[in-house]
Amino acid sequence: MALLATACTDSTEPPDGQPTGTDTTAQPTAQPAQTEESGVRDVATDLEVPWGIAFLPDGSALIAERNSGVIKHLPEPGVVNDLGEVEGVAARGEGGLLGLATSGATVFAYFTTAQDNRVVRMQFDGQSLGAPTPILTGIPTGGSRHDGGRIAFGPDGKLYIATGEIGDPPLAQDRSSLAGKILRINPDGSIPDDNPEPQSPVWSFGHRNIQGLAWDSQGRLWATEYGADTWDELNLIEPGGNYGWPTAEGREGIPGLIDPVLQWTPAEASPSGLAYYDGSLWVANLRGERLFEIPVGADGQLGEPVPLFVEEYGRLRTVVPAPDGSLWFTTSNRDGRGTPRDGDDRILQYRR
Repeated sequence: MALLATACTDSTEPPDGQPTGTDTTAQPTAQPAQTEESGVRDVATDLEVPWGIAFLPDGSALIAERNSGVIKHLPEPGVVNDLGEVEGVAARGEGGLLGLATSGATVFAYFTTAQDNRVVRMQFDGQSLGAPTPILTGIPTGGSRHDGGRIAFGPDGKLYIATGEIGDPPLAQDRSSLAGKILRINPDGSIPDDNPEPQSPVWSFGHRNIQGLAWDSQGRLWATEYGADTWDELNLIEPGGNYGWPTAEGREGIPGLIDPVLQWTPAEASPSGLAYYDGSLWVANLRGERLFEIPVGADGQLGEPVPLFVEEYGRLRTVVPAPDGSLWFTTSNRDGRGTPRDGDDRILQYRR
């Protein structure tokens, strides 16, 4: 397989250090354990900073490891097979192999290179991934922080891409820059005709660092965003909307800027992944070490956030609805900021 990576080295926290623990990528993980009390079981263990998860048409999953640059295939719980290191990944700080998305057998990945952040597509034949073909390049990278990285297909069939402002706040307000934005492109990398500005992939701007994208049952797009020192955010995204950074952090009521729908202090949040599942938005939090469940009404009104699994599994990075009707979420205890536990990092499955 033509996959090869160069080995190198959120956000209200200092830059990531090197991961701790021993890489066991070549071996299948231990068989999943059931925790009856909480309705949670292990799907996969002994992973190295799992960041992106995407499902294939047969219901099996692909997993992106940020620091190793490896994509893994999970055909069934407890069995993990390496597909190889993605060519060109330069893992450093918060960058590396980040978001994954799928469309049939086509796999899309967002990752950091020595020069930029980019989105590529690869074909999966059931056994291996083909060489990556870039479809969007030139997304700025600062070398260690605020690389964004979440990608997801919307109900409209377009690919949405969350980027960070790489620690250079004015870039978030610069519409000519791809940093600090939500971008929207066609699967072939071209610009949709109905984007806010012709020939621009920018869908919304004024973002500090987004790592969570999800659509509710009415097709509304929500995004989680790291604040600096005061407020982390959950935003309802409008095409062409300005979400304020660096002029505003949290709800400031400034004309022309869109305030977050919800905000949290960094100590209880540092939100990364976002999913819509069973009538609620689910937010995976790093520093807060918890999963928030936020009910969503048909009119878009949100209920009170309910914290789950507080400090039970450590830092939580990614959350996704699975084809079998469960919810998956990942730990991120080997990212240089957490305290690894036996079996970390892991993917956990939650059912009501």
